[in-house]
Amino acid sequence: MHLVYIINYFTFVSTTAIFMKSVFVAVLTILSLSLQAQTLVKGRVMEKKKPIEGASVALKDTYDGATTDKEGYFRFRTTEKGVFILTITSMGYKPFEQSIELKAGDSVEVNALLKEEITELTAVTVTAGTFEASDKKKVTVLSSIDIVTTASGNGDVTEALKSLPGAQQVGESEGLFVRGGTAQETKIFIDGTLVNNFFFSSMPNIAARGRFSPFLFKGTVFSTGGYSALYGQALSSALILETIDFPDQSAANLGVSVIGLSGGFQQLAKDKNSSWGLNYSYSNLAPAFAVIKQNQDYFQIPVFHGADGNFRIKTSKTGILKYYTTLSTSKLGFTTNSIDSVGYKDLFGLENFNVYHNLAWKEKLGRKWKIDIGTSYTNNKDDINSGMRDAQDKDILLTGLEFKDYQLKLRGNYFNAKVVLEKRLVGLSALRFGSEYNHSTDKTTYTDFNGNKYPGTISENLNALFAEADIYITNAIAAKVGSRMEHSSLIDKTNLAPRVSLAYKTGKQSQASIAYGLFFQTPENRNLPSAFPLTFSRAAHYIAQYQKVTSDRTLRAELFYKKYDDLVKTGLGSGSQFQALNNEGFGDAKGFDFFWRDKKSIPNVDYWISYSYLDTKRDYLNFPGAITPNFAAKHTASFIIKKFVTKLKTQFNGAYNFATGRPYYNIAYDGQNNKFNITDQGKTPAYHNFSFSMNFLPNIGKEKAKSFPVYVLSISNLFNVRQVFGYQYSYNGIRKQPILPTSRMFVFIGAFISFGVDRTDDVINSNL
Repeated sequence: MHLVYIINYFTFVSTTAIFMKSVFVAVLTILSLSLQAQTLVKGRVMEKKKPIEGASVALKDTYDGATTDKEGYFRFRTTEKGVFILTITSMGYKPFEQSIELKAGDSVEVNALLKEEITELTAVTVTAGTFEASDKKKVTVLSSIDIVTTASGNGDVTEALKSLPGAQQVGESEGLFVRGGTAQETKIFIDGTLVNNFFFSSMPNIAARGRFSPFLFKGTVFSTGGYSALYGQALSSALILETIDFPDQSAANLGVSVIGLSGGFQQLAKDKNSSWGLNYSYSNLAPAFAVIKQNQDYFQIPVFHGADGNFRIKTSKTGILKYYTTLSTSKLGFTTNSIDSVGYKDLFGLENFNVYHNLAWKEKLGRKWKIDIGTSYTNNKDDINSGMRDAQDKDILLTGLEFKDYQLKLRGNYFNAKVVLEKRLVGLSALRFGSEYNHSTDKTTYTDFNGNKYPGTISENLNALFAEADIYITNAIAAKVGSRMEHSSLIDKTNLAPRVSLAYKTGKQSQASIAYGLFFQTPENRNLPSAFPLTFSRAAHYIAQYQKVTSDRTLRAELFYKKYDDLVKTGLGSGSQFQALNNEGFGDAKGFDFFWRDKKSIPNVDYWISYSYLDTKRDYLNFPGAITPNFAAKHTASFIIKKFVTKLKTQFNGAYNFATGRPYYNIAYDGQNNKFNITDQGKTPAYHNFSFSMNFLPNIGKEKAKSFPVYVLSISNLFNVRQVFGYQYSYNGIRKQPILPTSRMFVFIGAFISFGVDRTDDVINSNL
């Protein structure tokens, strides 16, 4: 019985083995026939001598393909027959295509050499000397929201920019003093055209605010040196502002504060191809001055009226026409204790009227051509009254000080037009060129204490041609090369200003840049007219920069050197009149800038630190030699911090600005030796300014809210630190007194309400 089972078992095993063998042979036969019907496609993908891993290799319009390994090799089989296109793609490289013929049983080998593709996402950018914030580079510097939420900025564009490296903390005069340059050596442009009278009119030892709202602008380029050939007439710096295109939707706004009212609206068309808007503001500082004591005694409290309007039209799918206009008036008058005569007061009164127009058109013309055209016009009127009063506030004329009693009428008309053509070349490379025309007419009427009138007019036509090219050699290497030529009718001189920058990508998010350029500027009106021939002042910029930028962190370090030549020297000319004598002045500025911004390390906290070291001397105006100018501090630093507390619906902002003491001098004329001498000098105390602000948003998170108020509290110089900006001397040089802020501390309280659109995210700061 057992024997039968054993025989049956072996019979089953033998039969199964024969069956499995037959199946195996059949499978091998099928596979062999299948392989004979397929084509093997193989090869290697390289960039020069470097293999490319992870490249996608495929037959076009099929599902057959493979991915390259670490050595760049690929292989796959296909049953397709005939002529096909083999495509190879890899991020950062131009696509590769090759026609191949597929035959059953054959093999095809393709060795591909990919070329790097230059794209905006991966390419290096030329940034030496420039801080930029725009739609694509919001992380780099200050957006409009950053400006209004910077505690020390007081809602003013240029005040907020003083928290960046390169800018000096000058509090007694408006403007940006950058890397050893005067405020007049920094020019401001809106939509490509030069802006005259960007600030309200000057007052003695008081810094004026800018006329323009930060929310007007979508892009900010603050160039501390080495800027583009498209811009000129600035020895030190250029601030380039670009206005917004269209509002997100129709909306109205209302502002109420202890010093004024404001309101306006923006209307966006249903097709979103056009918009228009109007705004009005009124400011009266009487309530603030009643609480916060001022160093000046105001007999005319400052009153400001402002109105602006705009329209924007989409001229095509790629073109837009933008118009912006503003009108402002101001009136003020004050007295201060006279340093020239104890017991008497110096009087200053000012009335200003200003109108500004800006029209800009951008369009893509096809065939990779683009055109930008911009025009601007400014009409400015200042009526200044100067005199003296006694202790009873009665007007008085003192012997020997008659020169203080005068009236001055200033009338300025300024027109600017610019056209820029751009041709996009291979990849990101581009060529742009164009022309610019500036016309200015300044009329003055000086009336002395006797009623004698002395009229004067200074007119200038400045013509410029410029061209520059963006050259992208690879994603890691790029250059900007350009030049600018200008001719001034005022001095009948022509200049040629070459400029070049080179950038190298040192890592995925880091790069190094160097820049060189020449910059020219005509003599300032305060030194004109002159009986002596004058020429352009000149500055040469040398810059080396390293930066690393991620979505939430920015690191920048920059070395710079500036060489000044042909600066204007002033003195007593023919007829013993003080005037510009020649262009024999010179100077230099060198130093180091550092900037660090971090939005990651501390949750919901944005902070930045900036530091500048400046070593500068110049011999210009009536300086007896090369000395450090009184607007330059050797060390400046800022620390800005912002945090939004969700539970409290409040954003808290803090700022600390620091600068070492600035030099001051009393420069007097020595008649016997016919030269100027320094009779007294020193340094001011170090500058410290702690500022604080908070924004409360009660309706945040309420979906059905119809209005979106923001309540604002801002305090400047929170700890009431005594700040000294310099010293002024009496007419005879015997006495001196410190130049101080108008008040040690200033407090602002207000509410700003938006209707129709929720702006709370903007106030929180969308960058957080």
